[in-house]
Amino acid sequence: MQIPIFTVDAFTNRPFSGNPAAVCLLENDLDEDLHQKIATEMNLSETAFIRKLQPGDDFTKSSCFGLRWFTPTNEVPLCGHATLAAAAVLFHIQKNTSSVLTFMTLSGELKARQVEDHIVLDLPLYLTYPQVLQEVEELIKAAAGDLIVQDLRYSPDTKKLLVRLSDAYERSVLEELQVSAQSFLSADKMGKVKGLILTLKGNSSGKHKGHDFYSRYFAPWHGVLEDPVTGSAHAVLSSYWSEQLGKKEMLAFQCSHRGGELKISLRNDGRVDIAGKIAIVLKGKFCL
Repeated sequence: MQIPIFTVDAFTNRPFSGNPAAVCLLENDLDEDLHQKIATEMNLSETAFIRKLQPGDDFTKSSCFGLRWFTPTNEVPLCGHATLAAAAVLFHIQKNTSSVLTFMTLSGELKARQVEDHIVLDLPLYLTYPQVLQEVEELIKAAAGDLIVQDLRYSPDTKKLLVRLSDAYERSVLEELQVSAQSFLSADKMGKVKGLILTLKGNSSGKHKGHDFYSRYFAPWHGVLEDPVTGSAHAVLSSYWSEQLGKKEMLAFQCSHRGGELKISLRNDGRVDIAGKIAIVLKGKFCL
């Protein structure tokens, strides 16, 4: 059995930046355990599996597909950058003619469309709620060290902890922060965190002006120490920073060593459009 597989760098138009995801096209049902084995073999933060929903479906013409995401260790309910990568494979490699692609996922229906040189994802928008410091103090210390924390929120839908650093800090402070994400597992006494976001308000002046906020994202609970650019984290960050800044249109930058930019637009239906560019860097086949 041969399975077409591609590697796509998401939220960038330059190879070797943004966030790489593997994408598999499944002509037929795959043995359940093979999903995880392939994802472990690829060893990227996510491997996406696109599957046909009906026998007569066609990767070049159909508009609705099943989509699942696996980290090297487990399946996850939502992955933005791998959804962007999946849409890129269908639009750019399969030359799919649909104006909008719909993916049936563990997070419901997700849609993707092309707008000029971006692919726009229609994602759920997740609210955050104030988090008591005492419950996560050791985890915050492991993530932020001695830096001043200005706000602390928790997203129960995604199990993500949002840690906002002081507005007094520059972007370089977030970029240069040395984080040992593996230590989060022992520092997490609450047992309800599955991802940690460090975020910082954007600077309206200087060489990095134009970005409304910055972030870094860590998910050792899923075998991902630091994720380069994270769509699902921005489904949380979007609601928080929209409330803080009073804006529905924002430009974000994730400050990993690879880095990536996301265009954000909050919709009136309680969802969020997150747009990014892509670079296709590998085409091949799994021979099983």
